[in-house]
Amino acid sequence: MKRDYYEVLGVAKNASSDEIKKSYRKVAMQYHPDRNPGDKSAEEKFKEAAEAYEVLSDSEKRAQYDRYGHAGLGTNGRGFGGMNTEDIFSQFGDIFGDDIFGSFFGGGNRRGGGGRARGVRGSNLRVKLKLNFEEIAKGVSKNIKVKKYVVCSTCGGNGAKDKGSVQTCHTCGGSGQVRRVSNTFLGQMQTVTTCPTCNGEGTTVTTKCQVCKGEGRIYGEETVTIDIPAGVQDGMQLSVGGRGNAGERGGPAGDLIILVEEEQHPELHRDGLNVAFELHLSFTDAVFGTQVEVPTIDGKAKIKIPAGTQSGKIFRLKGKGFPGVNSYEKGDQLIHVNLWTPQNLTQEEKSMLEKLGSSPNFQPKPDKNERSFFDKVREMFSS
Repeated sequence: MKRDYYEVLGVAKNASSDEIKKSYRKVAMQYHPDRNPGDKSAEEKFKEAAEAYEVLSDSEKRAQYDRYGHAGLGTNGRGFGGMNTEDIFSQFGDIFGDDIFGSFFGGGNRRGGGGRARGVRGSNLRVKLKLNFEEIAKGVSKNIKVKKYVVCSTCGGNGAKDKGSVQTCHTCGGSGQVRRVSNTFLGQMQTVTTCPTCNGEGTTVTTKCQVCKGEGRIYGEETVTIDIPAGVQDGMQLSVGGRGNAGERGGPAGDLIILVEEEQHPELHRDGLNVAFELHLSFTDAVFGTQVEVPTIDGKAKIKIPAGTQSGKIFRLKGKGFPGVNSYEKGDQLIHVNLWTPQNLTQEEKSMLEKLGSSPNFQPKPDKNERSFFDKVREMFSS
């Protein structure tokens, strides 16, 4: 199970963005692979810190995480387990500064093994996804078509006309970095910065691809499979890592942000994990009792109405509500009884009711132990 992101970075939940950035910088430098060669545990902690920072440094993702935990980021969240140091620094290297890493590791703004940046990261995309009650209750896998920038199939994403149109950068010699030595009163100081000619890529394109005009991507359409966990709520956002717009010239893709929208159920109403249903009973059914069929999320259910049921009575179907996201918690279905008062009566029906109305058994005699309407409402919405 993943550790809490705040715990990973060693900050409080109310930490400011500057505190989060400072803490991430400290943790990343502590576990950086260059400082811990061959240490797999340090490498995993380095990636774990990068994943935590990606979420907590983004106000929207942080809000979702604070509300729903790891599940709020989606089952297809980016994660950094399969990424290398180069991928991570292509996103977060700027928070360290070239001079800092040049001093500590001798590689300034390193991108893992080769030190080259990979193009420009693509932007995130946001799409809305409507789900009905049954899909929300059980979870669902959806295939959706997304219009976005995709990798150019002609050049494979490098933006060049052909292999011969890519040459080693003459400024940095293919390293993607430029070293500078300056004399100070402490002696010579060496700094390493990103090459200004190739922007850290190590290569330059002499002839651009005619299809993508050198960008390495074109506007198109892609079918994306999204796994929606059970129990999501209206307004919740899920992040699918790497399925947003393709990056320029081989840069990493952005994320696809899914905004959940609940379709209104024709008969049921959602309240948190609970489901509410308004049951209208005739006067005679309430007096004599009956058996009725009520709708639930996953079909119909029969319930017994005892004789003498009062208007406002709430019946509870245990476990018939929504599951909690990524938890064992599950809500109930609450059935609120409303007595239906007839509005159009014949003269004979009026006479019968007038006779009954004078009977002692038809006079209101509320049970002192019976909870008030407000108590019932409080219980219903606090469940």
